[in-house]
Amino acid sequence: MSEQNRAPSSPTISEVADAAGVGRATVARTLGGYGSVSGPTRERVLRAAKQLGYRPNAIARSMTTGETKTLGVVLADVGNPFFAGVLKAFTDTVHRHGYDVLVLSTDENLAKEADAVGVLVDKQVDGIVLASAAGRDAPPAHLELVQSRGIPLVLVDRLFDGTDLDTVVINNREAAFEAVSELIGNGHQRIGFVWGPVTVEPATGPRQMEAIIARSLSSDGERLRGYLDALDKAGIEFDTSLVTHVLKNEQQATRAVLGMLALVDPPTAIFATESDALVGTLLALRQRGLTYPDDVSLIGFDDSSWATVMSPPLSMVAQPLEQLGTVTAECLLERIAADTAPVATHVLEATFVPRASVAAPRR
Repeated sequence: MSEQNRAPSSPTISEVADAAGVGRATVARTLGGYGSVSGPTRERVLRAAKQLGYRPNAIARSMTTGETKTLGVVLADVGNPFFAGVLKAFTDTVHRHGYDVLVLSTDENLAKEADAVGVLVDKQVDGIVLASAAGRDAPPAHLELVQSRGIPLVLVDRLFDGTDLDTVVINNREAAFEAVSELIGNGHQRIGFVWGPVTVEPATGPRQMEAIIARSLSSDGERLRGYLDALDKAGIEFDTSLVTHVLKNEQQATRAVLGMLALVDPPTAIFATESDALVGTLLALRQRGLTYPDDVSLIGFDDSSWATVMSPPLSMVAQPLEQLGTVTAECLLERIAADTAPVATHVLEATFVPRASVAAPRR
């Protein structure tokens, strides 16, 4: 390789020290973020490092400080607009504190989730955020691995019964109750509930539903509880045929809703509790030649810009994505800074956004 084609070598810590007129130890303390360095000296070192294009060696830094300045995030589906919004706010927040982020997606698969957590543990990240695919009554074994290594862990969007972990969720039960109550207030009693637990068990009575709720993702189960609460308050009898079970898949949701619409007494309104369930519902209505709200009133979950450009615009439950990401980041950073701080569960408020997809039933 010729001299002019050879890649320039990375500046060394000694070169930064010479340029700043200080010792190597002072440069190491300044760039490593540990120890005591005076303000003027710090500015001189940082200026020299920037001029030389110096990039610190992350491995060497971690050996010195015991920190990698890297956080891990394990999400069910990074392509989901909900998780994408939460992730953006999270990364924006931790970047301001000097952290890099490793993101792994599991496709709601527990085996993939266990592998992802293992990768992050092996990389010795300083903290982990997890949106688990496990049901609320069965915390996965890899949580113990994280805790045994002393790695701070924060759960987001999903929680587990009987665990002592920092958690950030929304008020799913109350949000679903408000949405279904909106439909009931407009005169609907036959209300379909299209949800996405990872289960193929058939819905039975309200009492038996509790067992299914316990094994479902906590967010899904709480939304079903809100649906049942609204029916109970209005004195409407629970009908198992109006609750569909889908596996977070648009095609399966479409088939489930088509079956619901084929009932002798079909629903006059539908509450779809996630993006895939909502898209599947819209596809089913189109296949049947039905429109909302003329034939079927419709409310979705996870508000987005596309809901406003639909004709007519969709009434939605809006989750505070930015706040979820920011609070999750702050919670993890606080846990890293003070491991003895009390464990906290942060419950954030969702907002019902009424638009034009709800009307009184025709019949």
